[in-house]
Amino acid sequence: MRRHWKLGLLVVIVLAWVGIALSGWHQTDGGNDSTTKTVTIGYQKADPIDIAKQRGEFAKKLKAKGYKVVFKEFQDGSSLMQALKSGNIDYARLGDTPPVTAAAAGTKLTYVAAGSTKTKGSGIVVKKTASIASVKDLKGKRVAYTKGTSSQYLLLRALKEAGLSADDVTWVNLDQSAASVAFSKGKVDAWATWDPYTASAQLQQNAKLLTDSNGLSKNRDFIVSSTSFAKKNKTLSKYIIKYLSDDMTWADTHHQALAKMMEKSLKLPKKVVMKMITRRHYTMTAMTDKITQEEQDIADLFYSEGVIKNKVTIKNDVQKLE
Repeated sequence: MRRHWKLGLLVVIVLAWVGIALSGWHQTDGGNDSTTKTVTIGYQKADPIDIAKQRGEFAKKLKAKGYKVVFKEFQDGSSLMQALKSGNIDYARLGDTPPVTAAAAGTKLTYVAAGSTKTKGSGIVVKKTASIASVKDLKGKRVAYTKGTSSQYLLLRALKEAGLSADDVTWVNLDQSAASVAFSKGKVDAWATWDPYTASAQLQQNAKLLTDSNGLSKNRDFIVSSTSFAKKNKTLSKYIIKYLSDDMTWADTHHQALAKMMEKSLKLPKKVVMKMITRRHYTMTAMTDKITQEEQDIADLFYSEGVIKNKVTIKNDVQKLE
């Protein structure tokens, strides 16, 4: 009898211990992890998402709302759009042109948010020693650009404004890293690009801005999502706009701290990073009619020039979050 009593007591103790252990595991694991949703965001170095990632507040705020953020870095906008189309990411941060070309190719995407303009850091650079004084002087020259990016639109617009056609220059399609090397070695006469490449060329490659993109291209940051995901996650999109806006306000008012972060990310000298930072503003807002029209202008020019084969109506791809 006494033996059975001891055995029963042992069973009670063991069960109690198991219960405490399970309770402790449940608490340290977050308690409500079964309801946490993972959101995957694609970005490029030094863009608003990269800033938010490095600062750390963005992920913390979304975690408090029940979302775990996974960041994935990409080389360019084309890669981001492919990842978005295949479902490997939920949101993408890219420039103004990749969404247009992707939409024309049949990708179902939705514009969620837009950043500020970057006109002073985007443009066409030439060597200071070159006998090229205006865009008109590019006639017959070799110009580096990256297909499907803001540099393609900028170059098209600049040529048209100067009274030239696309056929008046030799287009040399290179990714921006390769374009930098080609420009440095004199294999191209000019280079349509954006910061930090513009700043780097000016400060490290004896270059000058033949023209910036003022009056030609706004070159904004955009946050886009797949149409199906955007429709189901309007609340999440609102959070993303709000928390990215907070980070951009910080970036706009903490240049020294931002530069320190970007130096590490870009592996560039502080003077290059500071030049990039100080000639732009950082913002993130919902889409507006004005910004939508800017994107439509890109789509219209690309269609008229045969860059894209299908017409694109941007307003049909803008998310209304009211």
